[in-house]
Amino acid sequence: MSFDGEQYPGVMAPPQKAQGFRLNHTMLRVKDPEKSLAFYTGIFGMRVLRRLDFEEMGFSLYFLARLDDDEAIPEEVGERTVWTFQQRGLLELTHNWGTEDQDDFAYHDGNSEPQGFGHICFSVPDLEAAIAWFDSNEVSYVKRPEQGKMKDVAFIKDVDGYWIEIVQASKMEGAGR
Repeated sequence: MSFDGEQYPGVMAPPQKAQGFRLNHTMLRVKDPEKSLAFYTGIFGMRVLRRLDFEEMGFSLYFLARLDDDEAIPEEVGERTVWTFQQRGLLELTHNWGTEDQDDFAYHDGNSEPQGFGHICFSVPDLEAAIAWFDSNEVSYVKRPEQGKMKDVAFIKDVDGYWIEIVQASKMEGAGR
């Protein structure tokens, strides 16, 4: 018998009609795509898979992923677009044109009142090495791994103030017990 998910009140059996559904991406609105792309590509090594511009509505979408070096990505734009929407765990950065020129413009990070969206998370192979990398790149912290009650978990901020949880999977075995 294979693991079928933890069971709690409200959990239902997966409907047959949902067969093949998968979470493709999470979207964050960004003020300045140049700064956000520098952060996610330079700090996390993500690659931009596809940019989609919607001129009539004044916005662009950037789809990013942290892929293995040997993954084959289609070169042809249409094929790459389809391939992008078949992936798991992508980050979509949405830029509404003109926000980068507004000095006082900022998006709500979801963690101040009223709370809503909380964070995205990256799993890293070595938490201490990741922290040293973030420190050397002057990344802003919400919480360092040694702070607070949840040890071995860090929270950093991206250039728009969104929180990013940083975990090392092998240190999470006893979490929440």
